[in-house]
Parts: sequence; structure tokens; C-alpha cells
Amino acid sequence: MFDIYNRKIDYIRISVTDRCNLRCIYCMPEKGIQSIDHKDILSYEEIIYLCENFAKIGISKIKITGGEPLVRDNLAYLIKKIKSIQGINNVTLTTNGILLEEQIDSLVKSGLDAVNVSIDSLDEIAYKSITRIGDVNKVMRGINKTLKYKHIVVKVNCVPIAGVNDEQILDITKMAQNKNISIRFIELMPIGLGKKIKGISEDRIKMIIEENFGKLTVFNKSIGNGPSNYYSLDNFQGKIGFISAVSHKFCEKCNRARLTSNGFLKTCLQYSEGQNLNTLIRSGKNDEEIIEIIKKTIYNKPRENRFLEAEDYENFEQNIMSQIGG
Repeated sequence: MFDIYNRKIDYIRISVTDRCNLRCIYCMPEKGIQSIDHKDILSYEEIIYLCENFAKIGISKIKITGGEPLVRDNLAYLIKKIKSIQGINNVTLTTNGILLEEQIDSLVKSGLDAVNVSIDSLDEIAYKSITRIGDVNKVMRGINKTLKYKHIVVKVNCVPIAGVNDEQILDITKMAQNKNISIRFIELMPIGLGKKIKGISEDRIKMIIEENFGKLTVFNKSIGNGPSNYYSLDNFQGKIGFISAVSHKFCEKCNRARLTSNGFLKTCLQYSEGQNLNTLIRSGKNDEEIIEIIKKTIYNKPRENRFLEAEDYENFEQNIMSQIGG
């Protein structure tokens, strides 16, 4: 379907849990958060039901997120059910990779199309400093096992942080040299804990890469469902991408909405506006009523983010990233 600004919205990110087995410094407090009560989390059946309705209005691509989605039991079942829905052509997963090695076989059998793995450093000490409790070796084993499935698209997401993982930019980039992996450097979002941390600009990262690996050449073909801009490097098998929602705003071509783990439909990451679909489902609304509300919510998607504005408006998102499935 199209929103009020004539953008085609065909992609929804669905958070299946707000729980996570890491405590990344820009995402979650060291002691964690008060998790949403299990009864308030959407059941798999409710998620499947909503996906059926999303498909009816033209949504064809689903991204499963968290928190950390692999901490929720039997995720492969959910993926298989979503992938079987008429009109849903692509189901992908974003994960921190800690549990990927042990679950990738069942995920692939379920019909998963692609995996995005978040990894901000290859250095064991730096990785543990960023995640507070993570083991980067588990993540790498998961990535390497996933790469054995040649039809699965594998991407690595890295959030560069000034003074924390600056020196890891080159090592992360090298992952794409001899492997069919797309590396995406994601600009730190000024949401929740991210407001207190300084990121590294896309221009600075490009300069570091080009000084060491040569010129980045624009790659015009699409890789995946989102807004990343990709580049090629000579003698690299994989691609290098950038998602810079603040400094290189891409709102005019945004094609996505988000569904939080407790069923809140968000049309822009920055804003708290949206619609509680959980309440609608459980109040007995019929399919037609729910579809109309979904359509109206997506149709009124905000024109653009306002991250560069100093004011803290009332309708800006106040939850942290793990709670909204960013």
C-alpha cells in the first residue's frame, strides 16, 4: 500500500520479544530492563494472524527482530508459518548471533531467506566491553555455519562508536573480502541510551576504508529490503553498505513499519505514534476492522524523522531500542 506521501510500504519489522541475552551499551542498561509480561507479548498465532492481514494490504517482506529473537522458543515454527502466507515473499532475521550456530539448521528448513548478524567488534575484549557479556567466537561460528547455506543472504551490521570500536572498522570491513557477506555500518541512533554515546560519521568511515582498501564504487543493485546504500571494493567478494538515518536521511524512500513485541504498530522509529493492534485483536475486532485500522495507521506515516532538531517533542519515542525492535 501507499502512505500519504505516496511511499510504497511493503516491509514490516516484527519484534517477537523485548528480552536479550546481551547488554549492548547503546541498546540496554547493564542490569537489563523490566521485561514485558508474557501475557502481554503477542503470541505466535497472533503474529501469524497479523501477517495474514499485512499481506492483504500489500506487505510482502517481513523482518523478525527482538530484543534477541532467538531467545524465544521455536522461532523456526513462526518463520515457517509466516513464509507460507500467500503474498509474503521474503522472511529475514536480525540477530546478535549468539544462538545462531545451534538454530540455523532449523531456521533454514523453515524457509528463512536472509540473516543479519549484529557484531560491533571482532576483538574478544572489545566485543565483551560493548556487549558486556558476549562471546564473539560464538557469533563467528554462527556466521560461518550460515555461510554454508549458499542461498541464504548474510549481512553483518556494525554500529561504529567513537573511542570504542574505531579500530575495528577495518577488521569488520575485511570480513567481506573473501566471503559473500555484506557489511553494513549503521549510524548510532539518538534513541534511548544512544543519546549519550557518540557515533562515527559515514564520511569518516568511508575515508578510513578508502585509505586502506581503495575507492568505494557505488553498487546500484538492491541487496535486501531496506534503505542501505552499497559499495563495491576491488578484490572484495562482498559489499560495503551504510545506513545513516540521521546524517544521510532516507525518509523519502522509507518503505517500512514496525510491530513491537506487545503489538504496537509503529510507522517511524523516532515517534511514539501508532496503533496498539494487540488490544484490537483481543477485543474481538473482525478482520475488516483491523485491516482498516492498519491501513489508516500506515497511511498516516510521518513524513520524516527530526533527529537533528534539538527540541524533545512529546511524541518522540521514549523507550530504548530493545523495547521497540529498532
